[in-house]
Amino acid sequence: MSRSIRTITAAAAALLLATACNSASDSGGSGGDGGGKGGSSARGVTDDSIKVGGIVSMTTASGYSKKDTDLGAKARFDRANAEGGVHGRKIDYLGAEDDGQDPSRNLAAARKLVQREKVFAIAPMSSVTFSGADFLQKQKVPTFGWGTIPPFCGPTYMYGFGGCMVPMPGGTITQSWPEGLKKVTGGAKGRSVAILANDNDAGTFAIRTYKQSFAAAGYEVTYAKSTVPATSVPSDWSAYTKEILRSDGGKAPDAVVSVMQTPYNIGLFTSVKRAGFRGVLTDPTDYDPGLLTKSATRKALDGVHVLLSFQPFEQEGADMRRFKADIKKAAGKDVPLNMHMMTGYMSADLFLALADKAGKNLTVDSFQQAADGYSDRDTMVGDRRLPEGRKESFGCGALVQLKDGKYTVTSPFECYEPIPFK
Repeated sequence: MSRSIRTITAAAAALLLATACNSASDSGGSGGDGGGKGGSSARGVTDDSIKVGGIVSMTTASGYSKKDTDLGAKARFDRANAEGGVHGRKIDYLGAEDDGQDPSRNLAAARKLVQREKVFAIAPMSSVTFSGADFLQKQKVPTFGWGTIPPFCGPTYMYGFGGCMVPMPGGTITQSWPEGLKKVTGGAKGRSVAILANDNDAGTFAIRTYKQSFAAAGYEVTYAKSTVPATSVPSDWSAYTKEILRSDGGKAPDAVVSVMQTPYNIGLFTSVKRAGFRGVLTDPTDYDPGLLTKSATRKALDGVHVLLSFQPFEQEGADMRRFKADIKKAAGKDVPLNMHMMTGYMSADLFLALADKAGKNLTVDSFQQAADGYSDRDTMVGDRRLPEGRKESFGCGALVQLKDGKYTVTSPFECYEPIPFK
């Protein structure tokens, strides 16, 4: 079965090594100082509640925001509470701390939630800067988020809601992006791609991963560089555009693959379009109806095929209808849906599933035991499996295209065979 992979948007290798080392020694326990009354001694757990908090990059220097991740989590927790909670305990969701995509604030938020607020779990954690991972692992705090950064891959208390989407030694690379793109390009034979990422550890790793991934699918990778400054969006994209559009033996590739966030994609795609590029543009970021409210943004991203690791909102089904109803109820009105809402919602959903399996006597030990060997099928991110999810993605993938002010599915949510990571 395929496992879907999203862009690796941040986190240094050193952080991965630190969290992995801690995972070997932190194998269980009550989760710190009590905080419970009656039947549980776990931090944040009482007879009638489970305290949970989140960490989300609601503000960033580039203007990119994941704030709706908080709404998604609230929507899922609200429904759980309306249905009676988990074994009679309501979820006391404190909302999400804003880390500003700043490493020091991310760690400070983690410390606050654990040491001051005494939360049992962090759900969701959505930031490209997860400097609090080592602290949370040492404190044995179950933490849930999008597994597109290394801290969600390996450590025993970290859970990617779609599994680990960062290829790990001995693991696999999921092929949802290149295999899905074949439906757009009419196959890979004789087709070329150029891949561009930011100049940081995450970008370097992304290039290594996707260069292998697209080549394995049959595409010729004519350009693969992580050279775009990660600290600020370039005002002049001409140098990148010139290289990319001459990368296939002096001519343009068939597809330009951007492994960057929205502000960068707007600049890059606008530049290559102005240079006359008529091929395929694709990224893993720009699935957000809120982007359509600005005409310049809508124009820049028109025609772009966006990779998803969950069912597109345009594919109807019982789970999707329930998701939409939950979001509307939590927001108090109809709101444009986006991937950040899904990140929060599915992070909360996986936490609830494991807490339910843990039973009435909820402790960190019982929670971890419930996670070991957990599986279910046909969720909005595919078939979930643990502990496999610590090394591999268990989601699938889809592509949607922004065209004429709306999204349409160009490659339906599907699973593909993974390839070994080298």
